[in-house]
Amino acid sequence: MYATVLTLHSAFRWLVLASLFYALLRAYAGLTAGQSFTKTDDAVRHWTATLAHVQLLLGMALYVSSPVVKASFASLRETGWALNAAFFALLHPLLMLVSVVLITIGSALAKRRATARAQFRTLLRWHGVALLSIFLFIPWPFSPLASRALFHF
Repeated sequence: MYATVLTLHSAFRWLVLASLFYALLRAYAGLTAGQSFTKTDDAVRHWTATLAHVQLLLGMALYVSSPVVKASFASLRETGWALNAAFFALLHPLLMLVSVVLITIGSALAKRRATARAQFRTLLRWHGVALLSIFLFIPWPFSPLASRALFHF
């Protein structure tokens, strides 16, 4: 089960990133061109939040079953606050949870804004900060915090 969840979590990362990029591009284009907030914009807003929530659920399943997380907690107990151990045990899960909360709040606020300009601006702000947080705390192969392959199969 662990390998399946890890593969799904790894693949879904790309869907979430693509969805966030697309949502930000649409929001930027809509804001700068003074466009109305269309049904397509609303669907992109909705699906971006939905994909982020699915990724969070996959991450939570991975967190409770991962030998990497168990080893990270064991290492934290033995060595104290070592960055490698803290990354998978605490930093990655916490910051990804915060990122999904930011996406959720941004989506909910944008949905309730009265004008298209306010909707686009809200999505740009909240989703932009969430994307930055996600980029910083994904275990990229080049990350100094923790390194993982781009794809797990």
